[in-house]
Amino acid sequence: MKNKYIAPVLLGATIAFLLYSCSSSTIPKNATAVTDFDKAKYLGRWYEIARLDYKWEKDLDNVTAEYSLNENGTIKVDNKGYNVKKDKWEQSIGKARFVKKDNIGMLKVSFFGPFYSGYNVIAVDENYKYALVAGKSLDYMWILSRETTMPESIKADFLIKAQEIGYNVSNLVWVKHDKAH
Repeated sequence: MKNKYIAPVLLGATIAFLLYSCSSSTIPKNATAVTDFDKAKYLGRWYEIARLDYKWEKDLDNVTAEYSLNENGTIKVDNKGYNVKKDKWEQSIGKARFVKKDNIGMLKVSFFGPFYSGYNVIAVDENYKYALVAGKSLDYMWILSRETTMPESIKADFLIKAQEIGYNVSNLVWVKHDKAH
């Protein structure tokens, strides 16, 4: 009699664990999300200056991310990039939501249904022109700018901060932006 309850209980526990892990967001151990984060200033277009490469952005140049507010309060994420090997534009549209409060730069982003991953703004200048973003682990990092370039001094500061957290900045892909695309 007792055995007939084991499978449903285990199934329920597994589903609860999967829902928790799919909806949770993490940040690398030595990283801290920006506090006094201004969501309104962060919205708009960002150009990817550098990233740690991973399969979803492989071979992409001219990468942009456009953030806008959805009616339900989430943030629409519209990523575009030109795949130089396939000779075509690629686009991914997702959503982001704040993990704690909307004045802490710790978000979770999803491009695939209930599966979320960490998106943590760990540095941003006072005018919201340049940002350093940490993913859920030391495998994901982005340097963003409102323009296709950024001052060397800010780039150097972001690289130092990233190294202090534990990122291997020698693995960064420096994104090309050309006017033809």
